[in-house]
Amino acid sequence: MQKAAVLNLILFIATFMASPAATQTHGLAMHGAPALSQNTAFGYADPRPITGGEIRFAKLGSFDSLNPFIIRGQAPFGLREHVYESLLVRHFDEPFALYGLLAESVSTTEDRSQVTFRLNKKAKFSDGHKLTVADVIFSYKTLRDKGRPNHRYYYAKVVGYETDGEHIITFKFDRTEQDYEMPLIMGLMPILPEHIFAQRDFSQTSLERPVGSGPYIVTQVDAGKKITYEKNPDYWGKNLRVNQGRHNINVLHYDFYRDENSAFEAFKSGLVDVWEETSPIRWTRGYTFPAARDGRIIKENIQTGTPTGLYGFVFNTRRPVFQDQNVRKALANLFNFEWVNKTLYAGAYTRTQSYFQKSDLSSYNQPASAAEKRLLKKSRLPRSILEHGYKAPAGDPSGRNRTARAESISLLKNAGYEISNGRMVHARTKAPLKFEIIVQSRENERLAIAYQQMLTRIGVDVSVRFIDTAQYQNRLQKFDYDMMLYNWYASLSPGNEQAFYWSSEAAGQNGSRNYPGIRSKQIDAIIQKMTGARTREDFATAARALDRLLMSGDYVVPLFHQPTQWIARWHQVEHSWRHAIYGAKFDSWWINPDN
Repeated sequence: MQKAAVLNLILFIATFMASPAATQTHGLAMHGAPALSQNTAFGYADPRPITGGEIRFAKLGSFDSLNPFIIRGQAPFGLREHVYESLLVRHFDEPFALYGLLAESVSTTEDRSQVTFRLNKKAKFSDGHKLTVADVIFSYKTLRDKGRPNHRYYYAKVVGYETDGEHIITFKFDRTEQDYEMPLIMGLMPILPEHIFAQRDFSQTSLERPVGSGPYIVTQVDAGKKITYEKNPDYWGKNLRVNQGRHNINVLHYDFYRDENSAFEAFKSGLVDVWEETSPIRWTRGYTFPAARDGRIIKENIQTGTPTGLYGFVFNTRRPVFQDQNVRKALANLFNFEWVNKTLYAGAYTRTQSYFQKSDLSSYNQPASAAEKRLLKKSRLPRSILEHGYKAPAGDPSGRNRTARAESISLLKNAGYEISNGRMVHARTKAPLKFEIIVQSRENERLAIAYQQMLTRIGVDVSVRFIDTAQYQNRLQKFDYDMMLYNWYASLSPGNEQAFYWSSEAAGQNGSRNYPGIRSKQIDAIIQKMTGARTREDFATAARALDRLLMSGDYVVPLFHQPTQWIARWHQVEHSWRHAIYGAKFDSWWINPDN
């Protein structure tokens, strides 16, 4: 054995001798043990599906790049999902559990200060190149230095790595951070082919056909309009248990539309096979066309077990006009949900009062426990927030909303504003209270105009500006807006992504999702408590504390959420008898040629 190889082996063994014992397993869970045994397939994927056929999806917007890992350009949906893979794959019937994919096994130390992946020796890219730890290292270094902000954030926590041959790699993390989630995060990072990307300028957009290890390859591209993925007949992982009942359809088409109405018309006419409904008016009243009446199109209300997330009008606190919480609270108070829900949405929505609503992580209607109060002892939260959580203003179905207007005028007076000649102006400078809402869809424009009318009743000068998807995304990445609409997704196991959403560091990082520009040392500390929690109880306590801080800070005008997932499909599209707790997972659906 060569001297260098011996030295590497000694270092590798020393790694484990210097740390708590590592346990090798087929999967990892954030808290506790994975629910599935090594040879168990995912329960929401039918083990005997029909394979073959084609399916067509509709996506809004456009795309100009096939590199989904950088800020520049807009990549189409599907590249990360169908073409590229990670070391582990997520099981959507558990809060946060991962199982072997490119890595056949994984081991972590008890304190999770390091993680070791043993690669599957069968793993290869779609062009036939074997996948080795060199590709894992290349992916780590490239995404750390040139990837999207979330990649750079996560990989910055890696303090070193070691390899043992071509198929074993260990990543080490800073023990002082006590980030219990990092081994799972590393398992979900995309693995890129070094032999492809080393020849390119990774930081630039590109329309070159991507090469990945996933089940599909890109076969057709019409930039900005459509992209087609076809199943790779030589896909290395087709016999893995985690893939049983998944990736059943041979050809996936994604067609891009400028607006939702034209996309829905395509669905009605059969040019699109599956429709994820977002409009309650259309869901309750819009399925009266022949194919929906005679059963060729099937509507489904799919129950999920996940938190609602947070959808709302976002105050950009980087703007001086929104730096005073009294101003934000006053403007949020004026949103009349009861009237909007009745008038615009046929009463189909539920008001969102918590980022983690519908889960045990929510603070809504929950008194803070003694442990949570200890986390919040420096926050000076109102007693009502500690005892009940955030509660949105009641609203007025008649639309008059006089009580809310009076309260908002009083709050604005505390912030130094007054009404002069019908306009809300600063009492000292006489500058008007003025801002712009940007939107990217006609549906959002309608909602923004309704809110605009509520605000103008007390003299606030609000304009609504409709811009195209590419410009909208560009302005979001640079935080170039006063107010916009955004929907933060929430899972049953929120973790490091919360820093990407809410941390002080993310507030100054272009491309992050801290769209309100929140800078709070206490929120930063609570997020660290969440990611470092060893038990589900400690984790839930920290999540509820984060929820109270976010909702009570008036960074967002919380809006509403769907009570269920609304899916419509043409009858040839079929699925298993049950869905995951995270809802519909289309990679386990199939096409029935008899229909």
